[in-house]
Amino acid sequence: MDPAAFAYLAAGLGAGIASIAAGIGIGRLASSSMDGAARQPEAAGDIRGLMIVSAGLIEGVALFALIICLLLVLLV
Repeated sequence: MDPAAFAYLAAGLGAGIASIAAGIGIGRLASSSMDGAARQPEAAGDIRGLMIVSAGLIEGVALFALIICLLLVLLV
């Protein structure tokens, strides 16, 4: 088989897994944040700020993985 076919397959699987993992991570983060804010309403502002920073880090890792997959396709 052509090595480029394997690169396309790996890039597609990698992008899919990165997107699914980011979605699961953001979902768990939001769930835990809502649970924490419901238990301690006075800490809701701090929890919201930490949630936004954590969501940004998760999205950054997912974007990095997607760029690596795109480079895999373009450089083969």
